[in-house]
Amino acid sequence: MAGDATTDPLLPRAGGWGWCCPRFSVRLPSPAASFRLKTTVWAELGGSVGDLGTYIPIVLALSLVNRLDLGTTLIFTGLYNAITGLLFGVPMPVQPMKSIAAVAISESSAHLSVPQIMAAGLSTAAVLFLLGATGLMSALYRFIPLPVVRGVQLSQGLSFAFSAIKYIRYDQDFAAAKSVGPRPWLGLDGLVVAISALLFIVLVTGSGDDPPLQDPPTSRRHRRGSCVPYSSRIPTALLVFVLGVVLCFARDPSIVGDLKLGPSRIQLVRITWDDWKVGFVRAAIPQIPLSVLNSVIAVCKLSSDLFPSREHEVSATAVSVSVGLMNLVGCWFGAMPVCHGAGGLAGQYRFGGRSGASVLFLGIGKVVLGLLFGSSFVRLLGAFPIGILGVLLLFSGIELAMASRDMASKEESFVMLVCAAVSLTGSSAALGFGCGILLFLLLRLRELACLPPSTNNRDGGDDRC
Repeated sequence: MAGDATTDPLLPRAGGWGWCCPRFSVRLPSPAASFRLKTTVWAELGGSVGDLGTYIPIVLALSLVNRLDLGTTLIFTGLYNAITGLLFGVPMPVQPMKSIAAVAISESSAHLSVPQIMAAGLSTAAVLFLLGATGLMSALYRFIPLPVVRGVQLSQGLSFAFSAIKYIRYDQDFAAAKSVGPRPWLGLDGLVVAISALLFIVLVTGSGDDPPLQDPPTSRRHRRGSCVPYSSRIPTALLVFVLGVVLCFARDPSIVGDLKLGPSRIQLVRITWDDWKVGFVRAAIPQIPLSVLNSVIAVCKLSSDLFPSREHEVSATAVSVSVGLMNLVGCWFGAMPVCHGAGGLAGQYRFGGRSGASVLFLGIGKVVLGLLFGSSFVRLLGAFPIGILGVLLLFSGIELAMASRDMASKEESFVMLVCAAVSLTGSSAALGFGCGILLFLLLRLRELACLPPSTNNRDGGDDRC
């Protein structure tokens, strides 16, 4: 019967797709609890590099095109990693603000300057901080239907996967933001290397672990003898990443001489009124809805799916305030505008990250590299095999997209798929989100307008409207 919460597929249901809004707590968590290993050190190390398929290409492009200081960005994002690992106790990623980066390096218009990029990051951060601090983000998270959230996640995951396939198949010029030709089969950055890395990851990890609540020990896979306990001991992503570093030096041994010891000089960025106007209009306006949807809403939902015991800490308020504070501090010193991303969380989980220790390891690595080599480290990133980055990004995207597999009715799947299709076709998560909300409301209106089914028609007949 329409309106019955136990049968209506578009109403929240316990343990399913229902909406939730965990309360925000300002209590500082214990480092022992946040960084306690859930699996093995090797698994956490493997998970720590799970989001580098997104991080490295964008950071490299901004460093080459816009002269962003890589050393400063490494130090600040490393500190962000360690702090968010402490606060949330999960492998919460720190990723570039993708819409701002896309505008900054776009060929269709003049490249943004560093002050304009920082102005865009500060503007976005201020909006997210206010939404979180006032509780509006929590209210928004509470009332967004799960099929719409899943649609955003599906579109973002598939978008990452499409980019990953492009990285694997074609040579990339990140400075020009375009593919430059088919990737050769042989060579240190050839298709054979990328496909071998992909097959290695699949062979060891399979399709990846399911969240604990969806994969009980008595499941059929465990009864047949799953190899998950053994695969968790092999940090596949870390091994693939180390292979990429080795290939960097093998492809161009002169990298060693180009690395300069010492950190970059950190200084305050001077932002003019014109920088604020350009940065806000061209970059912040398209970034804000993406940050709200993917960096907060989708992250919180995915985190509650993967880490239900940490749902209280990873609230919409806490995540929104976290994004705001990171950029309200770092952007003044020229650090790349960053956010939390559902794709990064999916990637780090896919490769073994289960606690804050995973991003703590990553943060320590970034800070050490930033202090040792500063901006000269861009030379090594520029030689990193792009095919291997594509492999890492592919698994992150697929893991994020697979979060949408919990739709339990045709109505839910319909809303989710339309939302994802519009997001992908229009290249706008905000547009897909708006269409998804509208479609959801229309279906609810239709349910309210429908008459109850006839009592003589309980075995599958027409439920007249």
